[in-house]
Amino acid sequence: MDKIKLVAGNANRPLAEAIAAYLQQPLTKCQVRRFADMEIFVEIQENVRGEDVFILQSTSAPTNDHLMELLIIIDALRRSSAKRITAVVPYFGYARQDRKSAARTPISAKLVANLITRAGADRVLTLDLHAGQIQGFFDIPVDNLYAAPVMVKDIKERLDTSKVMVVSPDVGGVVRARALANRINAPIAIVDKRRPRAGESEVMNIVGDVEGYHCILVDDIVDSGGTLCNAAEALMEKGAKDVRAYITHGVLSGGAVARITASKINELVLTDTIQPTEAVRVAKNIRVISVGSLMGEAIKRTAGEESVSTLFD
Repeated sequence: MDKIKLVAGNANRPLAEAIAAYLQQPLTKCQVRRFADMEIFVEIQENVRGEDVFILQSTSAPTNDHLMELLIIIDALRRSSAKRITAVVPYFGYARQDRKSAARTPISAKLVANLITRAGADRVLTLDLHAGQIQGFFDIPVDNLYAAPVMVKDIKERLDTSKVMVVSPDVGGVVRARALANRINAPIAIVDKRRPRAGESEVMNIVGDVEGYHCILVDDIVDSGGTLCNAAEALMEKGAKDVRAYITHGVLSGGAVARITASKINELVLTDTIQPTEAVRVAKNIRVISVGSLMGEAIKRTAGEESVSTLFD
Protein backbone atom coordinates (compact mmCIF):
# COMPACT_ATOMS: atom_id res chain seq x y z
CA MET A 1 0.00 0.00 0.00
CA ASP A 2 2.93 2.37 0.54
CA LYS A 3 3.56 2.31 -3.22
CA ILE A 4 0.03 3.39 -4.18
CA LYS A 5 -0.59 6.84 -5.60
CA LEU A 6 -4.10 8.19 -6.17
CA VAL A 7 -4.52 10.91 -8.80
CA ALA A 8 -7.91 12.59 -9.24
CA GLY A 9 -9.24 14.47 -12.24
CA ASN A 10 -12.03 17.03 -12.09
CA ALA A 11 -14.94 14.72 -12.98
CA ASN A 12 -15.96 13.63 -9.47
CA ARG A 13 -13.79 14.98 -6.68
CA PRO A 14 -16.13 13.89 -3.82
CA LEU A 15 -15.98 10.24 -4.92
CA ALA A 16 -12.20 10.44 -5.30
CA GLU A 17 -11.95 11.80 -1.75
CA ALA A 18 -14.23 9.01 -0.46
CA ILE A 19 -12.00 6.39 -2.09
CA ALA A 20 -8.89 8.05 -0.66
CA ALA A 21 -10.47 8.13 2.81
CA TYR A 22 -11.28 4.41 2.61
CA LEU A 23 -7.70 3.61 1.63
CA GLN A 24 -6.30 6.07 4.17
CA GLN A 25 -4.15 7.47 1.40
CA PRO A 26 -3.95 11.17 0.47
CA LEU A 27 -4.68 12.24 -3.09
CA THR A 28 -1.48 12.95 -4.98
CA LYS A 29 -0.90 16.64 -5.62
CA CYS A 30 -1.87 17.21 -9.22
CA GLN A 31 -2.86 20.30 -11.17
CA VAL A 32 -5.48 19.87 -13.89
CA ARG A 33 -6.44 23.20 -15.38
CA ARG A 34 -7.41 24.95 -18.61
CA PHE A 35 -5.49 27.47 -20.68
CA ALA A 36 -7.37 30.51 -22.01
CA ASP A 37 -8.32 28.60 -25.18
CA MET A 38 -9.60 25.70 -22.99
CA GLU A 39 -6.69 23.37 -23.72
CA ILE A 40 -6.16 21.03 -20.77
CA PHE A 41 -2.89 21.21 -18.85
CA VAL A 42 -1.79 18.59 -16.32
CA GLU A 43 1.13 18.70 -13.90
CA ILE A 44 1.83 15.86 -11.45
CA GLN A 45 3.35 17.69 -8.47
CA GLU A 46 4.77 14.68 -6.62
CA ASN A 47 7.32 12.03 -7.55
CA VAL A 48 5.59 8.95 -9.03
CA ARG A 49 8.63 7.13 -10.45
CA GLY A 50 8.22 3.40 -9.89
CA GLU A 51 4.81 3.86 -8.21
CA ASP A 52 1.52 1.98 -8.69
CA VAL A 53 -0.77 4.85 -9.75
CA PHE A 54 -4.57 4.84 -9.87
CA ILE A 55 -6.32 7.65 -11.77
CA LEU A 56 -9.81 8.39 -10.41
CA GLN A 57 -11.85 9.88 -13.24
CA SER A 58 -15.36 9.21 -14.58
CA THR A 59 -16.04 10.22 -18.17
CA SER A 60 -19.34 11.90 -17.33
CA ALA A 61 -20.64 15.21 -18.68
CA PRO A 62 -18.95 17.16 -20.08
CA THR A 63 -17.86 13.78 -21.43
CA ASN A 64 -15.26 14.90 -23.94
CA ASP A 65 -13.54 17.23 -21.45
CA HIS A 66 -13.32 14.55 -18.78
CA LEU A 67 -12.17 11.91 -21.26
CA MET A 68 -9.43 14.23 -22.51
CA GLU A 69 -8.38 14.93 -18.90
CA LEU A 70 -8.06 11.18 -18.33
CA LEU A 71 -5.92 10.68 -21.43
CA ILE A 72 -3.61 13.59 -20.62
CA ILE A 73 -3.18 12.46 -16.99
CA ILE A 74 -2.26 8.97 -18.25
CA ASP A 75 0.31 10.48 -20.61
CA ALA A 76 1.75 12.70 -17.86
CA LEU A 77 2.16 9.69 -15.55
CA ARG A 78 3.69 7.53 -18.26
CA ARG A 79 6.24 10.25 -19.01
CA SER A 80 6.92 10.52 -15.25
CA SER A 81 8.00 6.85 -15.15
CA ALA A 82 5.08 5.47 -13.12
CA LYS A 83 5.49 1.70 -12.76
CA ARG A 84 1.84 0.84 -13.44
CA ILE A 85 -1.09 3.06 -14.41
CA THR A 86 -4.66 1.96 -13.67
CA ALA A 87 -7.51 4.06 -15.06
CA VAL A 88 -10.31 3.89 -12.47
CA VAL A 89 -13.36 4.97 -14.49
CA PRO A 90 -16.49 4.53 -12.33
CA TYR A 91 -18.72 5.69 -15.20
CA PHE A 92 -17.44 4.73 -18.65
CA GLY A 93 -18.84 7.22 -21.17
CA TYR A 94 -19.64 6.20 -24.75
CA ALA A 95 -20.48 2.69 -23.46
CA ARG A 96 -23.89 2.79 -25.15
CA GLN A 97 -22.16 3.00 -28.54
CA ASP A 98 -20.91 -0.57 -28.34
CA ARG A 99 -22.03 -1.73 -31.82
CA LYS A 100 -23.07 -0.36 -35.19
CA SER A 101 -26.69 0.66 -34.70
CA ALA A 102 -27.15 1.56 -38.40
CA ALA A 103 -25.15 1.79 -41.60
CA ARG A 104 -22.13 4.12 -41.53
CA THR A 105 -22.14 4.64 -37.75
CA PRO A 106 -19.16 4.32 -35.37
CA ILE A 107 -18.42 1.94 -32.53
CA SER A 108 -17.31 4.73 -30.22
CA ALA A 109 -16.82 2.51 -27.16
CA LYS A 110 -14.06 0.68 -29.06
CA LEU A 111 -12.47 3.98 -30.08
CA VAL A 112 -12.41 5.17 -26.45
CA ALA A 113 -10.89 1.83 -25.39
CA ASN A 114 -8.16 2.32 -28.00
CA LEU A 115 -7.48 5.87 -26.81
CA ILE A 116 -7.09 4.81 -23.17
CA THR A 117 -4.82 1.92 -24.14
CA ARG A 118 -2.63 3.92 -26.52
CA ALA A 119 -2.34 6.77 -23.98
CA GLY A 120 -0.49 4.32 -21.75
CA ALA A 121 -2.90 2.76 -19.24
CA ASP A 122 -1.89 -0.70 -18.03
CA ARG A 123 -5.34 -1.72 -16.79
CA VAL A 124 -8.87 -0.36 -16.35
CA LEU A 125 -11.18 -0.62 -13.36
CA THR A 126 -14.81 0.36 -13.96
CA LEU A 127 -18.30 -0.20 -12.57
CA ASP A 128 -21.38 -1.74 -14.22
CA LEU A 129 -20.39 -1.42 -17.87
CA HIS A 130 -23.44 -0.89 -20.05
CA ALA A 131 -22.35 -3.84 -22.18
CA GLY A 132 -20.06 -6.53 -20.83
CA GLN A 133 -18.43 -7.13 -24.21
CA ILE A 134 -16.71 -3.73 -23.94
CA GLN A 135 -14.13 -5.53 -21.78
CA GLY A 136 -13.06 -7.25 -24.98
CA PHE A 137 -12.49 -3.91 -26.71
CA PHE A 138 -9.39 -3.44 -24.57
CA ASP A 139 -6.06 -5.23 -25.07
CA ILE A 140 -5.25 -4.65 -21.39
CA PRO A 141 -6.89 -6.17 -18.27
CA VAL A 142 -10.31 -4.76 -17.34
CA ASP A 143 -12.05 -5.27 -13.99
CA ASN A 144 -15.79 -4.63 -14.31
CA LEU A 145 -17.17 -4.18 -10.80
CA TYR A 146 -20.84 -4.38 -9.79
CA ALA A 147 -22.83 -2.01 -7.61
CA ALA A 148 -25.17 -4.83 -6.53
CA PRO A 149 -23.62 -5.39 -3.05
CA VAL A 150 -24.07 -1.71 -2.18
CA MET A 151 -27.65 -1.74 -3.45
CA VAL A 152 -28.52 -4.97 -1.65
CA LYS A 153 -27.25 -3.58 1.65
CA ASP A 154 -29.42 -0.48 1.21
CA ILE A 155 -32.50 -2.51 0.23
CA LYS A 156 -32.18 -4.83 3.24
CA GLU A 157 -31.86 -1.87 5.59
CA ARG A 158 -35.03 -0.20 4.28
CA LEU A 159 -37.45 -2.87 3.07
CA ASP A 160 -38.91 -6.21 4.06
CA THR A 161 -37.36 -8.31 1.29
CA SER A 162 -40.11 -10.93 1.56
CA LYS A 163 -42.44 -8.39 -0.05
CA VAL A 164 -40.02 -7.13 -2.72
CA MET A 165 -40.08 -7.93 -6.43
CA VAL A 166 -37.13 -6.97 -8.64
CA VAL A 167 -38.14 -5.66 -12.05
CA SER A 168 -36.05 -5.37 -15.19
CA PRO A 169 -37.11 -2.29 -17.23
CA ASP A 170 -36.40 -4.19 -20.46
CA VAL A 171 -35.50 -7.64 -21.73
CA GLY A 172 -31.82 -6.69 -22.06
CA GLY A 173 -31.51 -6.04 -18.32
CA VAL A 174 -32.83 -9.41 -17.14
CA VAL A 175 -29.39 -10.78 -16.22
CA ARG A 176 -28.66 -7.73 -14.03
CA ALA A 177 -32.09 -7.89 -12.37
CA ARG A 178 -31.85 -11.63 -11.74
CA ALA A 179 -28.42 -11.23 -10.13
CA LEU A 180 -29.82 -8.67 -7.68
CA ALA A 181 -32.96 -10.72 -7.05
CA ASN A 182 -30.88 -13.80 -6.19
CA ARG A 183 -29.00 -11.81 -3.54
CA ILE A 184 -32.20 -10.94 -1.69
CA ASN A 185 -34.15 -14.09 -2.60
CA ALA A 186 -36.85 -12.11 -4.41
CA PRO A 187 -38.97 -12.92 -7.47
CA ILE A 188 -38.42 -11.12 -10.77
CA ALA A 189 -40.66 -9.42 -13.32
CA ILE A 190 -39.89 -7.91 -16.74
CA VAL A 191 -41.20 -4.81 -18.47
CA ASP A 192 -41.86 -5.62 -22.13
CA LYS A 193 -41.52 -2.43 -24.13
CA ARG A 194 -40.66 -1.17 -27.56
CA ARG A 195 -38.60 1.93 -28.35
CA PRO A 196 -40.01 3.91 -31.33
CA ARG A 197 -36.84 6.03 -31.50
CA ALA A 198 -33.76 6.79 -29.41
CA GLY A 199 -34.66 8.40 -26.08
CA GLU A 200 -38.33 7.34 -26.21
CA SER A 201 -39.95 4.22 -24.84
CA GLU A 202 -43.45 2.82 -24.71
CA VAL A 203 -44.35 0.15 -22.18
CA MET A 204 -46.28 -2.72 -23.70
CA ASN A 205 -46.78 -5.29 -20.95
CA ILE A 206 -45.57 -6.53 -17.55
CA VAL A 207 -44.31 -10.12 -17.51
CA GLY A 208 -45.00 -11.36 -13.99
CA ASP A 209 -47.58 -10.73 -11.26
CA VAL A 210 -46.51 -7.61 -9.35
CA GLU A 211 -49.73 -7.05 -7.40
CA GLY A 212 -49.06 -6.32 -3.72
CA TYR A 213 -45.27 -6.12 -4.07
CA HIS A 214 -42.78 -3.36 -3.43
CA CYS A 215 -41.29 -3.21 -6.93
CA ILE A 216 -37.64 -2.33 -7.46
CA LEU A 217 -36.57 -1.35 -10.97
CA VAL A 218 -32.89 -2.11 -11.57
CA ASP A 219 -30.75 -0.73 -14.39
CA ASP A 220 -27.23 0.52 -15.08
CA ILE A 221 -28.03 3.96 -16.55
CA VAL A 222 -30.86 6.48 -16.24
CA ASP A 223 -30.61 9.22 -18.84
CA SER A 224 -33.86 10.91 -19.91
CA GLY A 225 -35.86 8.93 -17.32
CA GLY A 226 -38.64 8.13 -19.77
CA THR A 227 -38.24 4.36 -19.52
CA LEU A 228 -38.32 4.39 -15.70
CA CYS A 229 -41.32 6.72 -15.50
CA ASN A 230 -43.35 4.68 -18.01
CA ALA A 231 -42.40 1.45 -16.27
CA ALA A 232 -43.41 2.83 -12.85
CA GLU A 233 -46.80 3.88 -14.20
CA ALA A 234 -47.39 0.45 -15.74
CA LEU A 235 -46.38 -1.33 -12.52
CA MET A 236 -48.74 0.79 -10.41
CA GLU A 237 -51.56 0.06 -12.84
CA LYS A 238 -50.87 -3.66 -12.33
CA GLY A 239 -51.29 -3.34 -8.56
CA ALA A 240 -47.77 -2.74 -7.23
CA LYS A 241 -47.70 -1.23 -3.71
CA ASP A 242 -45.01 1.24 -4.70
CA VAL A 243 -42.11 1.53 -7.13
CA ARG A 244 -38.48 2.29 -6.39
CA ALA A 245 -35.56 2.34 -8.79
CA TYR A 246 -31.93 1.45 -8.08
CA ILE A 247 -29.67 2.73 -10.85
CA THR A 248 -25.87 2.75 -10.94
CA HIS A 249 -25.18 5.75 -13.18
CA GLY A 250 -27.39 8.85 -12.93
CA VAL A 251 -26.74 10.61 -16.25
CA LEU A 252 -30.08 12.49 -15.95
CA SER A 253 -29.83 14.73 -18.99
CA GLY A 254 -32.26 17.47 -20.00
CA GLY A 255 -35.44 17.54 -17.92
CA ALA A 256 -34.94 14.08 -16.43
CA VAL A 257 -34.91 15.21 -12.79
CA ALA A 258 -38.18 17.11 -13.16
CA ARG A 259 -39.72 14.16 -15.00
CA ILE A 260 -38.76 11.73 -12.25
CA THR A 261 -39.87 14.09 -9.48
CA ALA A 262 -43.32 14.31 -11.08
CA SER A 263 -43.57 10.55 -11.76
CA LYS A 264 -45.00 7.67 -9.77
CA ILE A 265 -41.54 6.56 -8.69
CA ASN A 266 -41.51 6.56 -4.90
CA GLU A 267 -37.73 6.82 -4.76
CA LEU A 268 -34.84 6.79 -7.23
CA VAL A 269 -31.58 5.60 -5.66
CA LEU A 270 -28.37 6.41 -7.53
CA THR A 271 -24.74 5.68 -6.82
CA ASP A 272 -22.19 8.50 -6.86
CA THR A 273 -20.24 7.32 -9.94
CA ILE A 274 -21.41 10.60 -11.49
CA GLN A 275 -21.24 13.67 -9.25
CA PRO A 276 -24.86 14.68 -8.41
CA THR A 277 -26.02 18.05 -9.68
CA GLU A 278 -27.77 20.54 -7.42
CA ALA A 279 -31.11 19.51 -8.97
CA VAL A 280 -30.47 15.90 -7.96
CA ARG A 281 -29.41 16.87 -4.42
CA VAL A 282 -32.63 18.81 -3.75
CA ALA A 283 -35.04 16.43 -5.52
CA LYS A 284 -37.56 15.03 -3.04
CA ASN A 285 -37.51 11.47 -4.38
CA ILE A 286 -33.86 11.01 -5.43
CA ARG A 287 -31.23 9.68 -3.05
CA VAL A 288 -27.53 8.99 -3.61
CA ILE A 289 -25.51 6.14 -2.07
CA SER A 290 -21.74 5.88 -2.25
CA VAL A 291 -19.60 3.26 -3.97
CA GLY A 292 -16.42 4.76 -2.52
CA SER A 293 -15.78 1.83 -0.17
CA LEU A 294 -16.46 -0.74 -2.90
CA MET A 295 -14.09 0.90 -5.36
CA GLY A 296 -11.54 1.55 -2.63
CA GLU A 297 -11.50 -2.15 -1.70
CA ALA A 298 -11.13 -3.10 -5.38
CA ILE A 299 -8.15 -0.74 -5.69
CA LYS A 300 -6.62 -2.19 -2.52
CA ARG A 301 -6.95 -5.74 -3.85
CA THR A 302 -5.60 -4.77 -7.27
CA ALA A 303 -2.56 -3.15 -5.68
CA GLY A 304 -2.01 -6.22 -3.51
CA GLU A 305 -2.44 -8.66 -6.41
CA GLU A 306 -5.48 -10.20 -4.69
CA SER A 307 -8.74 -11.42 -6.20
CA VAL A 308 -11.29 -8.73 -7.03
CA SER A 309 -14.04 -11.10 -8.14
CA THR A 310 -14.44 -12.47 -4.59
CA LEU A 311 -15.95 -9.10 -3.66
CA PHE A 312 -19.11 -10.28 -5.42
CA ASP A 313 -19.31 -13.93 -4.33
